[in-house]
Amino acid sequence: MVKDIFEKVVNNMGPIGSQAHYSHHYYSFPKLTGPLGPYMNFGGTRMLNWSLNDYLGLANHPEVLKADAEAAAETGLAYPMGARMMTGNTDLHEKLEKQLAEYVGKEDAFLLNYGYQGVMSAVEAMVDFKDVIVYDAESHASIIDGVRLHRAKGGKTYTFKHNDMESLEKNLVRATKIASEQGGGILVVTEGVFGMSGAVGALDKIVALKEKFTFRLLVDDAHGFGTMGKTGSGVPEHLGVQDGVDIHFSTFAKSMAMIGAFVAADHDIIMYLKYNMRSQTYAKALPMAFVKGALKRLQLIKDNPQFKDNLWTVVKALQNGFKERGFDIGVTESCVTPVFLHGDYNLAIVTNLIKDMRENMNVFCSIIVYPVVPKGVILLRIIPTASHTLEDVDFTMKCFEEVQRKLQAGLYAEQAKVEA
Repeated sequence: MVKDIFEKVVNNMGPIGSQAHYSHHYYSFPKLTGPLGPYMNFGGTRMLNWSLNDYLGLANHPEVLKADAEAAAETGLAYPMGARMMTGNTDLHEKLEKQLAEYVGKEDAFLLNYGYQGVMSAVEAMVDFKDVIVYDAESHASIIDGVRLHRAKGGKTYTFKHNDMESLEKNLVRATKIASEQGGGILVVTEGVFGMSGAVGALDKIVALKEKFTFRLLVDDAHGFGTMGKTGSGVPEHLGVQDGVDIHFSTFAKSMAMIGAFVAADHDIIMYLKYNMRSQTYAKALPMAFVKGALKRLQLIKDNPQFKDNLWTVVKALQNGFKERGFDIGVTESCVTPVFLHGDYNLAIVTNLIKDMRENMNVFCSIIVYPVVPKGVILLRIIPTASHTLEDVDFTMKCFEEVQRKLQAGLYAEQAKVEA
C-alpha cells in the first residue's frame, strides 16, 4: 500500500522538529528584532545578545550601511539577470573574486551565492565515482551533504575521528588502496574552525601527511575568515599552511555579515569549478548590490586590523572569565565559545534554564542539546563580536555563575517537577 507522504512527515517531524509544538518561536525560530547588534529585542524585552554572526561588527558600520544603500538604489536587487555563465557576469564580480583570492593567498577565486550550497556543491564537483573522500567526523552539515552527493553517484567515503591524525592516516591507507584500484584520487575535507566546539582544524598536521600520501585538501574556513591569522585571512594563514590548502572555501555570513561565499584555489581549478559547480551554473548571479557591499566590507577588513583586535579582546576576556570560574569551554582556540554544562539534565530542566536567562537575566544565547551534542550535555553557544564590551562580559559572568548555582542546587529540576 502506498503511503501518503504528507501524513508520514507530519507524524514524524524528526529529532529536532518533534519538539516544535512548544519550542517554536522561543527555543527554535526565535525572533530577535531591532538594529543588529549586541543588544536586541526578544519578546518585547531588550537582551544582551550572544547569538549574532557579526564577528567584526560590520553589520551596522556606517560605511557598510551607506555602501549597501547606494548600491541597492543604483542597481536594485535584480541586476545582473541570469546565471554567471550566461548573462550574469560583470567586471565587479570578477574584481571581487580577484581581491578575495589575493586576500587568502590563492591564484583565483569563484564567487558563490550561499555558503551551505557552495561548499556542498564544491565537494560534489571535485570528485567522480572513482575518487574517494576522507572527511572529519565533526564536519558541518553542508560538507556532509556534499559527501552524500558523492555517495549517490557511487563514490566511496571514509570518516576520520575529529582532528585525529592517527585515524586520518589509517583512512588514507584505505582510501589509497581503493583509489589506486579504481584509477581515482583522494579529497580530504575538513574545517578551519569547527562551529560548535570552536576547535581549530589540524591543517598543519594534515598538510604534513602529503609527504606520505597523495591527496588534495579542501578546507571550509567559515569561522576563521576575518578572525584568524595575522591579516585575518583565516586558519590556513594562522597555521602557516596556505600553500598546503588546495581549496580554500569561506562564507560571507560570519565576518562579512552578509549573504554570499567564495572558493579559492589555483586558476585551473577555479576555471573547472566555474564550469562544473551545478549550484552556480544553474543559479542566478549574486546581485550587484551584494557584490558592491562585499567589496566595501573586504576593504574595511583589510584596512582596519583593529576590528579583529577588538574582537579578540572580548574573546579572551570572555573565555578567560569562564575558565577562571570553573566552566568547561572545551578545546576552543577560536572566537566560538561553547559552555558545556554536564549532568543528568532532561529537556524540562534545560528549558527552565534558558527561560531564566532570557526572562530574568535578559541574556540571549543559543542552546544546543541532544542529538547535536551527547545526552547529558547542554551546550550554551556564545558568539562574541567586536561590538561587545568588557562590561557585557562582566555581566554575563555574573549571570552564568547564577545559572551554575541553580543547576547544582537542583532549582531548575524542582521547577520542572512543579510544572509537570
